[in-house]
Amino acid sequence: MFYATNTNQHGLKHDPFKAIVAPRPIGWIGTKGRDGSLNLSPYSFFNIVSDHPKLVMFSSSGRKHSLQNAEETGVFTASLASRHLAEHVNASSAPVAYGISEFEVAGLTPKMAELVDAPYVAEAYTVLECRVTEIIQPKGLDGKGAEAFMVFGQVVGIHISEDIVRDGRIDMSLARPIARMGYRDYADGGSDVFEMTRPGS
Repeated sequence: MFYATNTNQHGLKHDPFKAIVAPRPIGWIGTKGRDGSLNLSPYSFFNIVSDHPKLVMFSSSGRKHSLQNAEETGVFTASLASRHLAEHVNASSAPVAYGISEFEVAGLTPKMAELVDAPYVAEAYTVLECRVTEIIQPKGLDGKGAEAFMVFGQVVGIHISEDIVRDGRIDMSLARPIARMGYRDYADGGSDVFEMTRPGS
């Protein structure tokens, strides 16, 4: 099968694009509004983009609450979406009105970060505290802005639960991060962990 994306004639019931770019880590983004309201939303357009400095990025399809709060306050958190919290992750994606806390909707405990004014999931195994470095609207070949807005943040603080640390490393079989596949499918990142050494290492 081959199809040009400008025709989208793939002949399938659903667009396969996001199923091809998979698995995708989930950024469970916590923010606080200027009105004091707390927000929590999962983003499968999320990843690390640099180690020096430590930068992460989440991409919002449209101007959603997390984007608004990150723009206004300049900070956000990213809690680990893990298998034991999968149902909570899903519940926090509910389309609720601005000002309604997804922490409450999903039955989670909000905890304020140490270095930034944003909440995170107290039950999460790891958390990144981030300060916004830039927000961009990427462009397509036609020069027009995409529907998405990319929020870049520098990680200024990291929380790690001792429950998932073994022999000086995070044990992925214990952390069991979940990832977004295509459609309604998810993957458990701790279910089939294997190790390889890079050539020349």
